[in-house]
Amino acid sequence: MRTTSRGLIAALALTPLLAGCFAPGDSDDGSGAGPGGRLRVALAVPPVQALSPYSNDATVLSKLSVAEGLTALDDNGTAKPALAKSWKQDDDTTWTFELRKAGFQDGTELTAKAVVNALDHASAAKPRPRVLSDVALTAKAEDADTVTLTTKSPDPVLPLRLASPALAILSAKAYGEDGAVSPVGTGTGPFEITRLGGKTKARLDRFDGYWGGKAKAPGIDVSWIADGTARANALRGGEADIAEWIPTAQAKLLDKDTLHEVPSVRTDSLVLNTGGGLFTDAGLRAAAREAVDGSTLVDSVFGGYADPAQGLFGPAVPWAAGKRVEVTGRAKAATTAQVKTETKGRTLRLATYTNRAELPEAATVLQQQLEKAGFTVKQDVREYTQMEADLLAGKYDALVFSRVTLLDTGDAVDYLASDFTSDGVYNIAGLKDAAVDKAIRAAAAERDTERRQEKVMRAEAAILRTDAVVPLVHEQAVQGIATGVEGVLLDPRERSLVDVDTRVG
Repeated sequence: MRTTSRGLIAALALTPLLAGCFAPGDSDDGSGAGPGGRLRVALAVPPVQALSPYSNDATVLSKLSVAEGLTALDDNGTAKPALAKSWKQDDDTTWTFELRKAGFQDGTELTAKAVVNALDHASAAKPRPRVLSDVALTAKAEDADTVTLTTKSPDPVLPLRLASPALAILSAKAYGEDGAVSPVGTGTGPFEITRLGGKTKARLDRFDGYWGGKAKAPGIDVSWIADGTARANALRGGEADIAEWIPTAQAKLLDKDTLHEVPSVRTDSLVLNTGGGLFTDAGLRAAAREAVDGSTLVDSVFGGYADPAQGLFGPAVPWAAGKRVEVTGRAKAATTAQVKTETKGRTLRLATYTNRAELPEAATVLQQQLEKAGFTVKQDVREYTQMEADLLAGKYDALVFSRVTLLDTGDAVDYLASDFTSDGVYNIAGLKDAAVDKAIRAAAAERDTERRQEKVMRAEAAILRTDAVVPLVHEQAVQGIATGVEGVLLDPRERSLVDVDTRVG
């Protein structure tokens, strides 16, 4: 089998397969065998907001080549042309983008006005997309094919930012008056969503008007299967051609020719809620940090498909290790006796989600470690879409969390800004720390790549000093691909999966 790696970052529970995962209605003959070369893809995380680009659903739009931004990321994590064929920086805060000739799936043309409309809606979205958490963006159409983008302050990585799936350019038809956004038939990619069946299925057909050429597969039948064992069974039983995020416990049960390991920028951490509850106390956070040992998870939970965490950024971000800064100034950890006294009558609410099969098992190990340190722990384990609102509202004390650190832009600063600044839109830790904010702002303002990376690592140290997050392991992604399927994209950033060249051989 031939697979393709897009985005190698040099710069920077057993349950049976549920019947009907790929329903007869998703194929021409009802056989579930992908008639006519249609690809059958099993994804892990069901849609949160009907595939709105302003939610975590955005990555589905890029994974399945439905929608595109002005730019994309190449194998080295640098910006390359997409809907914009070229661009230039006019001054510190102004950039000009020239558009290519392209059309939307609803038959309308890509114009500067359409781009401005899309970016204006993204900027006005509530909450704002993570990728815009640290920048104010203004778009203006200069003529039919030219767009000027202005930022309130210098943004040296704007072309990287525009590659985010959250800033996909959709046709005017996509944007409702109520703020809802629908990518159904409104993207520019080689595959068009023609039917979205709630949170379980979608049908995509080839868009023959794609500017980049005709896709080799006639379409994609998507099923969302939250249970990891069921995804593996779908692949093993011939019900899926591609199954993402194979649980490590299932990896050894698959034929070796269908199993593909991918260096991943994904880090699993214990996120502590500093904004309310037990962990507003820095001493208790420090006690939790000293109690947990992520290295015990590498073999026992991840079956060796992980590395002990060294920080927020792991081996798939090769520049991080050599620039890592020693963490100093941490609070003194409460003793076990102090923990028992200070938390008497109070329960540590530990959350995680089922979409990644290893996390509930990891949470159980961490619960035992925390209880040994004097905490009384109660778990809440659900499917991610059922708990995201509660996580962002600070209704838990701690979360076992798996995060693709370079997902949004390929730039580490964007991840730090969205997750750890005082006004970050994905700040599950509820962290409000002036030193952290200052360190991240300094990194954001730096243009030189080498110095920017150094400042990122200083910001990492400032964040770790607060004990708002305790890195556990750096994962290795395991993707399942049926033999005979060619051109699947193995992406460490988990933004790409299928493109014009993916097909059943």
